[in-house]
Amino acid sequence: MTHYPISIRPFGVHAILLEWPNEVDEAILENILQFQHHLKVNHLGEEEWEMIPAYNSLTLIYRKAPIRFAEFSEQVKTWYTKLEQTSLPQRFIWKLPVCYDLEFGIDLKSVSEKLGKSIEEIIGQHTSHTYTVYGIGFLPGFMYLGGLPPSLEVPRREEPRLRVKKGSVGLAGKQTGIYPQDSPGGWNIIGSCSVPMFDPKKKDPCFVNVGDKVQFYSIMRAEYDLHKIEGEVGIYKLEKAKWDA
Repeated sequence: MTHYPISIRPFGVHAILLEWPNEVDEAILENILQFQHHLKVNHLGEEEWEMIPAYNSLTLIYRKAPIRFAEFSEQVKTWYTKLEQTSLPQRFIWKLPVCYDLEFGIDLKSVSEKLGKSIEEIIGQHTSHTYTVYGIGFLPGFMYLGGLPPSLEVPRREEPRLRVKKGSVGLAGKQTGIYPQDSPGGWNIIGSCSVPMFDPKKKDPCFVNVGDKVQFYSIMRAEYDLHKIEGEVGIYKLEKAKWDA
C-alpha cells in the first residue's frame, strides 16, 4: 500500500498531531483510517487513547498522562512504516432526506443567481452526488462532506448569520454539510434535513463516522413534517447501505 510522507508534532502535552499531504483526497483519507485501525488493533487501547481522523490528519490523545513526544513520535513513525493493507470496520452510505422548500432554503435564490442555475438544477445536482465524510467537528455531529460538484461551489456568505437553524443544509466552497444544532454560521443554506445528526442521549450520539458516505434525496414539506414526528417518538428509521472501499 502507499506510504505518504507524514509529519508529527506536539498538540498540547497529552496529544500529538499526525499530518499527511495537505490535500482533500480519498486515498489519503483511506490511508489515515487504515493507520487508525492498525493503532487501535495492535498498539493503542481505546480505553486510554482517543483518535480523531479528519481530512489529512490524525490526532492521538492520551488520557492518562503527558506524552513523551520525542520517544513516542519515533515509535509512531516506525508503526507507520510497517503499515499494511487490512480490512476496515464496516462503513455505510447514509441516505438523508432534505426539504428544499424556500422556507428552509433561505439562500437558494441567491445561490441560484450566483451560479446562474435554476433552483431545480441546484437541487438536482445536490442530490445526484455521493459525498464523503472527511471530518466531524466545529459542532458535535457536524459533518464536513467532500465531493461537491464544481458546478455547485459557492463562497461562504460575506456576513455570517448569528443563528442558523438545526438541520439546515449548507454549501461553502467545495463542501456541503448539515448544522446539527442551532448555531452561528456562514454557509449558504439551501434546505433542511429532517433527521437529527446528533443526540447526546444515545450511546452513539453521532451515527455517522469519518469515511462513511452520504447521499441526499429531496422530500416534500409533508414528508418532512412526518419525519419530525417520527423522530420525536423514536420510530424514524435511517436509510443506509453497506459499502467497501
